[in-house]
Amino acid sequence: MTSPRRRRPRVFIVDDHALFRAGVRAELGTDVDVIGEAADVVPAIDGIAACEPDVVLLDVHLPGGGGHAVVTALKATHPQVRFLALSASDAPEDVIAVIRAGARGYVTKTISGAELVDAVYRVADGEAVFSPRLAGFVLDAFAALPAADQEQPSFDAELDQLTPREREVLRLIARGFTYKEIARELFISVKTVESHVSSVLHKLQLSTRHQLTRWATERRLS
Repeated sequence: MTSPRRRRPRVFIVDDHALFRAGVRAELGTDVDVIGEAADVVPAIDGIAACEPDVVLLDVHLPGGGGHAVVTALKATHPQVRFLALSASDAPEDVIAVIRAGARGYVTKTISGAELVDAVYRVADGEAVFSPRLAGFVLDAFAALPAADQEQPSFDAELDQLTPREREVLRLIARGFTYKEIARELFISVKTVESHVSSVLHKLQLSTRHQLTRWATERRLS
């Protein structure tokens, strides 16, 4: 699978879904040493600080806040720890937030096991790794970004009031996904999808999924 460039990287997994963490462990197999895992921001920060892994596989959406909060909290005190975002989201705001915080790469959960192992080794070696369709976007996005100490400009007041997870759900609705398909794509329950849709409808003052799809399509969210 992966050539023995050096010792196996020590990996810490951060994701709020236990089943997904178990799946990642299985995919990584014996090619790396998984030394810990966490499901939320604070336990992740504490666990990473204690274990000092080589690479942290990090979801960008966690119950206690974004994955970027984990990176921000540890980057100054543990600069040797490298972060690789592993998320179902390909939303620009998610990618930008975690990379600006200090992550070394961003791959989506459609990645294969072999590709993930290779990405872990590359990040451990100091490389920056992105899913192919995100690489060009990242370069373009950062070229147009304001300085790191400035806030990103707000272009759409209605869209800005939605949480990152609500935007993910909205984007998949615009692509024609059913609630079941959205739940499978984001590793959440159908009930949670319905809750997000209800919240979005309320915030945007819309009443039907058809109106919501049209609203998202008009903004080219798909």
